[in-house]
Amino acid sequence: MPQRLSQADADCAIAQALDVVGDWWTLLIVRDTARGVHRFDALQRELGVSRKVLTERLRLLVDAGVLTREPYQERPVRHEYRLTPRGRALLPVLIALQDWGDAWVMGDGETMATTQESSREAARVHALRGTRVPELTLPGADGSRRDPVAATPYTVLYFFPGAYARQESYPPGWSGIPGARGCTLESCTYRDRLADFTAAGASVHGVSTQRPDEQAAFAEAERLRFPLLSDADLELTAALRLPTFRAGGAARAKRLTLVVDRERTVREVLYPVTDIEDSVRAALAAVRDVDGR
Repeated sequence: MPQRLSQADADCAIAQALDVVGDWWTLLIVRDTARGVHRFDALQRELGVSRKVLTERLRLLVDAGVLTREPYQERPVRHEYRLTPRGRALLPVLIALQDWGDAWVMGDGETMATTQESSREAARVHALRGTRVPELTLPGADGSRRDPVAATPYTVLYFFPGAYARQESYPPGWSGIPGARGCTLESCTYRDRLADFTAAGASVHGVSTQRPDEQAAFAEAERLRFPLLSDADLELTAALRLPTFRAGGAARAKRLTLVVDRERTVREVLYPVTDIEDSVRAALAAVRDVDGR
């Protein structure tokens, strides 16, 4: 619950923010609503919290303008809880906490664009298999928003740290970050195998946290024939709790691949990606194997 702030904290934005979201359950509620869990009973089941505590925290977040209550049933009246623009502005905070936890609590503090196969981070990502991608849209390279999940039977979503049209655009020290190099090779390999994915009933979408204009310049330079989508606001990253690292002052997606069906269910997960060309072959094989194609 909100604490009484001292006079010294009255003008401190950190203290003021913690007065709203500094409670354990409060940030976890924001995390789960970002994942697409919107109803009271579902939130209680996910969090394992008492009804009394959950009711109090939801009321706090609604009063603070972080969540909004939207009716989904009239008799009796029941509500869903959804993030407001103020609430969505907390997503980078959640991702920063997750990044810190992956690196410094569950890791050794090394900045990496990948992980060890035996890590708890990898286990979290592999647990996405069988879950659903929430309904949302992301800006494409042309600025228009589109669903990351295509209308085709399958969508291959490959997440990459960053790719630029000019070599000098990469953040300082990029080549020294384990797993960061190879984004151009990955995109071009998908480009060259696109006909095979299309024949197997799959669309290919690349996703990074870069700006759409950066993606557009890269796509034009490499003549990509599939969409690149920008998750610069970290909506999809937060929804799926995808791992990130920081470079050049920004959160970057770690390299991983999801195969998603038309019903938005994650059918296969490739992470960590250590051999880029082999990961493209594995994604194609996964699409073909889902229904025994």
